[in-house]
Amino acid sequence: MSKVNQDEISSILEGYDKEETTIATLGSHTSLHILKGAKKEGFKTAVVCEKGREVPYQRFKVADEYILVDKFSDIVNEEVQQQLRDMNSVVVPHGSFVAYAGLDRIENDFHVPMFGNRDILRWEAERDLERKLIIESGIRMPFKYDNAEDIDRAVMVKFPGARGGKGYFVASSHEEYDEKIASMLKREWIDEDDVPKAHIEEYVSGTNFCVHFFYSVLNDEVEVLGMDSRFESNIDGLVRIPAKDQLEVGLSPSYVITGNHPVVMRESLLPQVFEIGDSLVESAKDLVPPGMNGPFCLQTMCTDNLEIVTFEMSARTDGGTNTFMNGSAYSYLLFDEEMSMGQRIAREIKNGLKEDKLDNLIT
Repeated sequence: MSKVNQDEISSILEGYDKEETTIATLGSHTSLHILKGAKKEGFKTAVVCEKGREVPYQRFKVADEYILVDKFSDIVNEEVQQQLRDMNSVVVPHGSFVAYAGLDRIENDFHVPMFGNRDILRWEAERDLERKLIIESGIRMPFKYDNAEDIDRAVMVKFPGARGGKGYFVASSHEEYDEKIASMLKREWIDEDDVPKAHIEEYVSGTNFCVHFFYSVLNDEVEVLGMDSRFESNIDGLVRIPAKDQLEVGLSPSYVITGNHPVVMRESLLPQVFEIGDSLVESAKDLVPPGMNGPFCLQTMCTDNLEIVTFEMSARTDGGTNTFMNGSAYSYLLFDEEMSMGQRIAREIKNGLKEDKLDNLIT
């Protein structure tokens, strides 16, 4: 099976009517502001949506065209791809697109121009590749355990893929690890195939900042567009119970992301933020060319020593960008206007069309 190659995508782009370019995405995750931002920049928009789930896009009036499918994974079916190409579509990927379409299909079967670097999506999904990219960028990450038997302090256990924290847990010993693995299997939050892929890392105590960057290929500049923190169930509900009662209720903490809220960071920490963003972009150019083009997110903890520790990466637009659909404190500083991540993507595409450099932004 051969991978979708750049020459093929460039050939498809050549056949497009650039004046009729459509920005398209899957109807989930961050599609509302992707589509709204595209419309604000003057583009036609299209959404691929499961039947029955199109209501938000109709009610918010963000999509011009609807491709209704039986299930989200149908976006990689040839007839859907042809509809997208007939609309002169550039597809903007997000977490749900990756999860439902599947990396193998995106890499090998999805013959539609995509914004950003489709090859880097695997580096987000596979923990060892993610860690390699972050570590080789000189960015501090939590210590990783290769074997559960070696657990000697509090650890966070995660599993591959974009699963929004589902199945994650904290353990402090090998015995507790085994107990919680059994619990997650019983709840069907993980399956037996996930267990050998468990990623065990040091639990870093601190405050959570998910930093949303945009690397502009056209300007060769890393931008900080916004930050968020997450609402997680049921841990957020559990910590609201008085400590003396927490042991009695018998609840096992879980870390399923249920929402996001915007945050700003202490200003003296921002040099660290720009340093890690710049470093990741430079390493990505070498490790997985053409690099971290477009939106990406570094999910971090800030310790009481004011050290920023990065524990995860999103190599595409992250769910937390929903917190600044009408702009953030940081996008205001940059653009002096309301600027969502969706609009920033659309503006880069518009500028790429104007400068006849769209091919540099698309894979």
